[in-house]
Amino acid sequence: MGYADLREFVRRLEKEGELRRVKAEVDPVLEVTEVVQRAQAMAGPNGSPGGMALLFEKPKGSRYPLLINAFGSVRRMELAFEVEELDEVAARIRGFLDMQTPQGLFDKLKMLPKLAELGSFMPKNVKDGPCKEVVHQGNDVNLFDFPILKCWPQDGGRFITFPLVFTRNPETGKRNVGMYRMQIYDERTTGMHWQTQKHGAEHFRRARAKNPEGRIPVSVAIGADPATTLGGILPIPPDLDEMMFSGFLRREPVELVKCETNDLEVPANAEIVLEGYVNLNEMRTEGPFGDHTGFYSLEGEYPVFHVECVTHRKDPIYLATVVGRPPQEDFYMGYAIERVFLPLMKLTHAEIVDVSMPAEGDCPQPDDCVDSKIVSGTRAKSDERDLVAGASDVYESDPGGGPRRECARLSRGGVEGTLRD
Repeated sequence: MGYADLREFVRRLEKEGELRRVKAEVDPVLEVTEVVQRAQAMAGPNGSPGGMALLFEKPKGSRYPLLINAFGSVRRMELAFEVEELDEVAARIRGFLDMQTPQGLFDKLKMLPKLAELGSFMPKNVKDGPCKEVVHQGNDVNLFDFPILKCWPQDGGRFITFPLVFTRNPETGKRNVGMYRMQIYDERTTGMHWQTQKHGAEHFRRARAKNPEGRIPVSVAIGADPATTLGGILPIPPDLDEMMFSGFLRREPVELVKCETNDLEVPANAEIVLEGYVNLNEMRTEGPFGDHTGFYSLEGEYPVFHVECVTHRKDPIYLATVVGRPPQEDFYMGYAIERVFLPLMKLTHAEIVDVSMPAEGDCPQPDDCVDSKIVSGTRAKSDERDLVAGASDVYESDPGGGPRRECARLSRGGVEGTLRD
């Protein structure tokens, strides 16, 4: 059975020694990122790279805890999928791909159990869910209630970095779930980073072609169970429902509940849900944004998301991730998805060669690591005071400038000294 929600996953991480609680007050503006960078540079349990998941219990300016780096190691990705090795998930996918066209009654009978299993993964609609324990509408909506991150000095503002964005194809009604960064403009509006090739952008274009002055409903879920959370980044075929495939991964259907202000359905176990709309005739400057490449993605014109309603659990956990130069949390998410979806990729790209993960303790990109000895576990663990102290001082200078501004990087000597003391 899959995790009931994000909280159950947090409890599992803590039980496995994969999570560390940070009780000191840390600012979501720049300081959280600095602490995460230090934690990732340290060895995790058993000397594995990726550090530990961090639960900031007192983020500055918010009464809600912030969870980050929850998927930032191979082991935590295995825990997210509830397997001992990621290849187990790939084997399940391969088992369904290997089904042959039945040649007779006996073959059809043999297929029934698998077909029944597939049918059991379909999303299940429910009348209510934990995500509706608290409801804010209209002027009561304030996105700054949540500890939303500004990761890098020249970022255009704070960004929601781990959202599940729900839209529907205006022609077919088919649901799409994607993960698109969202810059906070004010208490009730954000950017919606729909790049041209994304399905959300396609829905926007199709709707605008029919009614340029109209709007489309959009809902955003933050902090569902691991398999559902990862549903927004899975490279599945366009005709396959992301929530159905999340059900396949968690071995039971995803429960979906209808939103308060629109007809979209979102995971009932989500920590936070934002409901609203995007005007089809409204664009606004979004960015810069410190991106995976180590450089800032520059400003661009993108649609604007208007938040009409926020629902959340009584004490929601805000889930976030740091986007920046590897290795970051998304390095391990990408690696896990590559392992899981290798059977599908090989069907269409026969030239793909399977390359295994670097040996445990090796830095995924040694030139980019602060110190490979830290990753390999030869440096002693530091306490919370060492992790947090001086986090704001790292950002006094930023080596940016020019059309490809580089994201701020850690001071090697300063970080080593902090971890050593």
